[in-house]
Amino acid sequence: MEIRQRADACPGVFATHDAADGALARVRLPGGRVTAAQLRELAACAADLGDGELHLTSRGNLQLRGLERDDPRLARRLAAAGLLPRPSHERVRNYLASPVPEVDDLVAALDEAVCAVPELAALPGRFLFAIDSGRGDVAGERADVTWCDGAFLIDGEDTGVRVPRDRAVDALVTAARAFVASRGDAWRLRESAAARAQVLAAVRPLGTVEAPGEVPRSGPPPVGGRVVAPWFGCLSGTQARALAALAPSVVVTPWRSIVLPAAHPSLADAGFFVDPSTPGVALSACIGSPGCAKSHADVRAEASRVAAALPVSLRAHFSGCDRRCGRPRGDHVDVVAADDGGCFVDGQRFSSVDEWREGRV
Repeated sequence: MEIRQRADACPGVFATHDAADGALARVRLPGGRVTAAQLRELAACAADLGDGELHLTSRGNLQLRGLERDDPRLARRLAAAGLLPRPSHERVRNYLASPVPEVDDLVAALDEAVCAVPELAALPGRFLFAIDSGRGDVAGERADVTWCDGAFLIDGEDTGVRVPRDRAVDALVTAARAFVASRGDAWRLRESAAARAQVLAAVRPLGTVEAPGEVPRSGPPPVGGRVVAPWFGCLSGTQARALAALAPSVVVTPWRSIVLPAAHPSLADAGFFVDPSTPGVALSACIGSPGCAKSHADVRAEASRVAAALPVSLRAHFSGCDRRCGRPRGDHVDVVAADDGGCFVDGQRFSSVDEWREGRV
């Protein structure tokens, strides 16, 4: 396993990332939960300080782009909106959770517990917690530690440890503390067998132990009904305000979709996918050019251009370079731009996206 030696540069609000289109700030949303008031403030921050859009991430968070580096106004406004409860722990509040109300209390309790432990401020920004209701939706995302309706998972695999619901938060926090104490230079549990053993030993006394079993893997909830999605996970200010007008809170998922308390088909008029049979609904893409200096192409424009000619069910991710930022887990077609205008699709060379597309239809 690779052990990373360079410093963790995972962006946040106080430590932004310099992109070609300005500074990028990542705003952590515990379990993807965000209130209507917070969503309106985020949209206002994007309009006043950034590029005017909110960008959904593969961890159920939101990013603001096109910011001025070291502008203190963003942190002040987000703190006032309740989005930065503990500045010292800002980058470690990485929690996935099933987008159902049954785990809302666990998400809130986990965030409070993590922020209350000073040494957990030293967690790498890549370390990921997950709470799965038992549906198996986030269990397949390979979080470092997951509580899945009683089962305790490490890197998405069942350990055989069974922890009751009333000790779920204790188990996750105990695991994180054990990781901080034993990780060395590792960012993730999958990078250190020694840290994995220490985490397992720390959590085992909090529950019972049985033979590991099969973990449910339902995958992401499909678009339709209460689930909507914006093109490429990019929310305009108008779209964010439309969501805020319809619900007291929504859940941003790690699949760049949004779950509302009730279905609102009218959101199609605001530019959301509301029907799984709409062309492009299964496509995703990194930011591409001109937002990223490393990208070889405007991959979002390319994906949009060919979307109607591809099978609706085709899950494909378009990347501007070999880093493949934002690619989904699970089976998908891997489209990577080359530096000469061509592309690679699942490793096969094509002279253009059109050559690949024409071979499919």
